[in-house]
Amino acid sequence: MITTDFVPGSPCWLDLGAPDIDAATAFYTSVFGWEARTYGPDAGGYTSFHHGGKAVGAVGPLSEQGARSAWMLYYQTPDADAAAQTVERLGGTVRVPPTEVGEDGRMAQFTDPQGGQFAVWQPAAQAGLEAVDEPGTLSWTELYTTDADAARQFYGELFGWRTEAMAMPGDEGTYWLISPAGLPQERMQGGLLQLPAEHLALTGGRPYWHPVFAVEDCDATVAEVTGNGGSIQMGPADVPDVGRLAVCVDPAGADFVVLRSSSPN
Repeated sequence: MITTDFVPGSPCWLDLGAPDIDAATAFYTSVFGWEARTYGPDAGGYTSFHHGGKAVGAVGPLSEQGARSAWMLYYQTPDADAAAQTVERLGGTVRVPPTEVGEDGRMAQFTDPQGGQFAVWQPAAQAGLEAVDEPGTLSWTELYTTDADAARQFYGELFGWRTEAMAMPGDEGTYWLISPAGLPQERMQGGLLQLPAEHLALTGGRPYWHPVFAVEDCDATVAEVTGNGGSIQMGPADVPDVGRLAVCVDPAGADFVVLRSSSPN
């Protein structure tokens, strides 16, 4: 489970790069019931999302030419500069070098050797997400990659992640469960799945990360997604020992998953 007791390598923040911040804000506040708080024009319109008064994510402008709208997942690091050096040593790319974010902390954005984009956060005044693993918040992170072994090696060396194999239903391959270094199975935070490039249509065949949001009612949330201009890639479907889930796409093309877990939080 994801917690706010952040450790190195655990997910601690996420934000959406959107071509239209106002439209994205309207969509997600309708779907999840989030409240929005804008930082104003000086911050490029960067807007934080809150659930029950607690920060659960944010949305900002697309910052890279030709980039697709997507959610960016941030993982905690004690040293953003050292993380950047490790990424480059392992064959990845530093897209945004370590940068101060006021007094809150330092961030950097990277691309893994297969093409998956992610970010790190070195906290100072701001630790990160204030609510997780409850309806309307981040509950899991997931990587679709074209080379699971290479991804496991890269992220394992960068973050110290431990991965555990789980057979997919119907002999459809292996799903790799991710836990932070040194923590028990109960702290599993995500997974990675190998898929052929032709199955990664949203990115033209490039691997990508996406968030999984917990919801109280998967079908009701799907109705909100489609009713507000989004679409459904898969589901809603029941997955044994996981719950009822759907893969959703917002009106600008950013993907995310909604999950009604079969296990109590």
